[in-house]
Amino acid sequence: MKTFMAKNEDIERAWHVVDAKGQTLGRLASEAAALLRGKHKPSFTPHVDCGDHVIIINAKDIELSGKKWQDKKYYRHSQHPGSLKVRTAADMKEKQPCHMVELAVKGMLPKGSLGRQMFKKLHVYENEDHPHQAQQPKQYELEG
Repeated sequence: MKTFMAKNEDIERAWHVVDAKGQTLGRLASEAAALLRGKHKPSFTPHVDCGDHVIIINAKDIELSGKKWQDKKYYRHSQHPGSLKVRTAADMKEKQPCHMVELAVKGMLPKGSLGRQMFKKLHVYENEDHPHQAQQPKQYELEG
């Protein structure tokens, strides 16, 4: 019996809506990354993008445990001397909550061109409104 290998043209992609209200950032990101990779499918193949589209709503209502709102830092650098920018998680939630969720999910995807291809299927929105009603997304309940 031969090992099954998924092909790009045979993959059917579904759309999932994940509500981030009251969810912990890391747990939400790990489940979203697993959906984007396709690890929930029996036809999962590690070197093929066989995942689904994931819509995350209510990104502004994400939670962090402990003192991470003050202690967790996000760094940016433009590669010019003295251009290091540091922002706390509380600042990120206030100014860019969608980017905060995107960074968490992106860090859990494979590195390289396959991970970038998977990341394009992630759609994060600050509120409950999203423009993907035509795709008929299904509500996805997080475990725990």
